[in-house]
Amino acid sequence: MPKIKDLPKVDMPREKLERYGLGKLRDYELLAILLGSGIKDLNVLQLSKRILKILVKDGVDKTTFEQLLKIRGLGKAKASQIVAVIELGKRLQSNRNQEILSPEDIWKSCADFRDSKKEHFVAFYFDTQNCLIERQIISIGTLNTSLVHPREVFEPAVALHSASIIVVHNHPSGNLEPSLEDREMTDRLIEAGKILGIEVLDHVVISEKGFTSGRKKTIIG
Repeated sequence: MPKIKDLPKVDMPREKLERYGLGKLRDYELLAILLGSGIKDLNVLQLSKRILKILVKDGVDKTTFEQLLKIRGLGKAKASQIVAVIELGKRLQSNRNQEILSPEDIWKSCADFRDSKKEHFVAFYFDTQNCLIERQIISIGTLNTSLVHPREVFEPAVALHSASIIVVHNHPSGNLEPSLEDREMTDRLIEAGKILGIEVLDHVVISEKGFTSGRKKTIIG
């Protein structure tokens, strides 16, 4: 195979993408765009084909950084690019498939900080079909407080074209009763959401043992 620079421009992956769109590119050409360049004795298209053989043989989900490093000439930088994109794809797909149907689902989705000694304030962003777009940590506070401005909550909502949000924070003390500050914050967020046309569906307070739903006005622990 000739060097990539010697190919007609119409056959170069980036030029094909610009001219015909993603649908016209083969898998190895998409990977070639990601890699950007080849290695000694292998142009980027040849390298991409070799990598794809491993991905298909072992399964994308099971392909590891160490396996990619075994490809002759493939260094840590390119191997890192590949596994990072694989992981990003898995996370995005996982988020899209995740169903948030109840405050209990929210509680389950916050296992990473439910028992934290610091207060985490997190927002879940949903599209017009009530499908989860993304979860973002808005702030991490001290043991007793987490300062949050509505701007910090709604900036991602606008950027993500979110139709509604659910906010949640943990109480390090384990007490699930919403504080006065919690209620005031909920009111501010609801009013800000009305102005922006983004509904605040719930404000959930969580701990390791349970949760409080502001929408349902119930405590489960």
